[in-house]
Amino acid sequence: MTKSVHGDLRIFSGNSNLPLAQKIAGHLNMDLGKIRVERFADGEIDVQILESVRAHDCYLIQSTCPPVNENLMELLIMVDAFKRASAGKITVVIPYFGYARADRKAAARVPITAKLTSNLITKAGADRIMTLDLHAGQIQGFFDIPVDHLRARSVFLDYFKDFDRKDLVVISPDVGGVERARKFAARMDAGLVIIDKRRPKPNEAVVYNVIGDVKDKVAIIFDDIVDTAGTLTTVAAKIKEQGAREVYAACSHGLLSRNAVDKVNKSAIKKLIITDSLPIRDLGPKTEVLSVSYILADAIKRNHDGRSISDMFN
Repeated sequence: MTKSVHGDLRIFSGNSNLPLAQKIAGHLNMDLGKIRVERFADGEIDVQILESVRAHDCYLIQSTCPPVNENLMELLIMVDAFKRASAGKITVVIPYFGYARADRKAAARVPITAKLTSNLITKAGADRIMTLDLHAGQIQGFFDIPVDHLRARSVFLDYFKDFDRKDLVVISPDVGGVERARKFAARMDAGLVIIDKRRPKPNEAVVYNVIGDVKDKVAIIFDDIVDTAGTLTTVAAKIKEQGAREVYAACSHGLLSRNAVDKVNKSAIKKLIITDSLPIRDLGPKTEVLSVSYILADAIKRNHDGRSISDMFN
């Protein structure tokens, strides 16, 4: 075991994405800690830690992905169990942070659920949060504990590294994602195009304007989440219509709800690249999955050893 001021490093996982947790542990040459996370007959969650964690540096890996409320409640009960078992430090590793899109009052009389979720995790007893590509950076401030905001950008940079730079353009699918797309475009030494998109209702997108030139370019739509794929396929069709030679999409979190996979397979997108921050299922021929396990493993090791995490992304 690795020693630090917080004791031995221990890694545990809930049920949301066990394969990713196993990969993370593998990168650290460790086994996952022993924990039982099951259900009582009435559906209530039953958690028991099956080894001593007293005074140890414990990392709990759990995405709050669908079924969102089940996985969130599982996480809260796990944190409470570790707190009551006298863990030295509890770091919650959330590869995908659910409810992140409810980060402000977008209309009258609606909740800010991302803040509520942050409060729940903090009050349960977490000491630190690690998460990957939050929908909005300000969510870090919703927590009253330290947050390490990790980026999946490096896995996409590696994927596109052999593409001809002079032909590339990075697409921000909406104004809110411009900063994210601009940073990726800068690292790719590529141009930037912005989509003026409106939402007449949830999960429905209409493209009004394409700000920038895509003619004869290889376009990469860069975003954090692909959910129903409505925005993604609408944007792909629009930029293809305006003369783009090929259209790729790179999204950190592949929710792919409802008939999203079918939409992608029938769309103008040549390849959709996502990460394994969410459980992987049959995604069809156009979707490729890259692993972020080494990013999360490196962050865990650096945090445990008291080294800089920001240096990972410099």
